[in-house]
Amino acid sequence: MGILGWIFVGLIAGLLARWIVKDERTGCIYTVIVGVIGALIGGGLMSLIDEQGVDDFSFRSIIVAAIGAVLLLLILQAIAGRGPRTRR
Repeated sequence: MGILGWIFVGLIAGLLARWIVKDERTGCIYTVIVGVIGALIGGGLMSLIDEQGVDDFSFRSIIVAAIGAVLLLLILQAIAGRGPRTRR
């Protein structure tokens, strides 16, 4: 899969993950980065399970990348906290 394929899969996976997790950050570049990193995470995890990660442009690749992106967003939310904290 070429660079444009990774960007397209990343964009779709990032949009799905942001919709599932209810991430309120915006920006196309942020979404693509979340999706591409999610594809790397999801592909790595899937290659451990069935030795086939994210290797071509398919529905399976988008789902695997979205699962990885959801995991990434949940980890980021756990580290940073769910929302802005206010002082009392």
